[in-house]
Amino acid sequence: MLAPTFRGIVAARQFIAPYLPKTPLVRIAKLSEELGCDYYAKLENLQPTGAFKVRGGVNLVGNEVSNKRNSGWVDDAVNESGRIDRADRVSEQSTLITASTGNHGQSIAYAGRLFDTRVLIYVPTENVNEVKMQAMRDLGAEVRLHGRDFDEARLECERVAREEGFRYVHSANEPKLIAGVGTIGLEIFDDLPDVDVIIAPAGGGSCAAGNCIAAHQLNPNVRVIAVQSEAAPAMWHAWRNRTLDPYPTMKTEHEGLATRVPFEMANKILWELLDDFVLVTDEEINGAIRQLTLHAKQVAEGAGAASLAAAIKLRDGLRYKKVVGIVTGGNIPLERLAKLMAEKSEYLDRKGNSHVKTQTQFHIETNRPT
Repeated sequence: MLAPTFRGIVAARQFIAPYLPKTPLVRIAKLSEELGCDYYAKLENLQPTGAFKVRGGVNLVGNEVSNKRNSGWVDDAVNESGRIDRADRVSEQSTLITASTGNHGQSIAYAGRLFDTRVLIYVPTENVNEVKMQAMRDLGAEVRLHGRDFDEARLECERVAREEGFRYVHSANEPKLIAGVGTIGLEIFDDLPDVDVIIAPAGGGSCAAGNCIAAHQLNPNVRVIAVQSEAAPAMWHAWRNRTLDPYPTMKTEHEGLATRVPFEMANKILWELLDDFVLVTDEEINGAIRQLTLHAKQVAEGAGAASLAAAIKLRDGLRYKKVVGIVTGGNIPLERLAKLMAEKSEYLDRKGNSHVKTQTQFHIETNRPT
């Protein structure tokens, strides 16, 4: 399988433009002040599915349907909304099947509805985000529960794909998926040409990989940093040790970062182009969710807030720089968000003293001189 390229990212941008909005890049004044840098949030939580992965889904599914249409499998009639008319639906042989904890599945389901293609999604039975699962169903996908975690659901999905002859869509080992999400990087450089650092959450690694390709082409001096939960460090372990061996444990509460098995395509890109990879705790991610709610007025799920958690952890090395944290998604159940906002957290002030405050008072203490 061919690796994704910068040319593919540019082509993806042109392809997805009629279907998806350009998302805002917003400087967060309070976080900038307290981190000692210019901190910007790339708001992928404002995508139609609430997550960045829809870029890759539309690029992959749309291109496959277009290729089939051009080869005579599907007529080229498209209605005014850009969707293929129901009479021109792709044949059942073009069923797409994938495994997901939520956002990837939503992206394929959204694209499947857009291009009238049947979508079947396998979802694990444990640590399920009900918001994401219902969204997949609302978008017309058939959802099947299987296995304790993503990797068990993925193995069953792959088995069914082989037996039924369905088109299996891997959540990371797909050039058009990575090219699609790499369009985030193009938009960042459009809006902030002098960016210094881009921080990308990593579950399967497609976001970090796509942005590495874009940044390396547009300005090799820009540092791209990936972040993952230390409770599910498969990608970090693979990057650090140059291995694709499965990691034995995966205990994070943040399903968007939850995988035990590193993926080849994304990892090979990260091995070559990624500048750094940081681990954060689930509690640090929870704190970042609260910070984005309080100071950016943005709702982020765990994976989406991980970039801010990394920036807080790395803040001494980010001082005076222009930093972009990608808010990859905002699909967090409201009851979970309410619980997080009501919790208390501990932080260290600039003198190293420990304090506990409720989250309506919680703030970041930096090492800025008084």
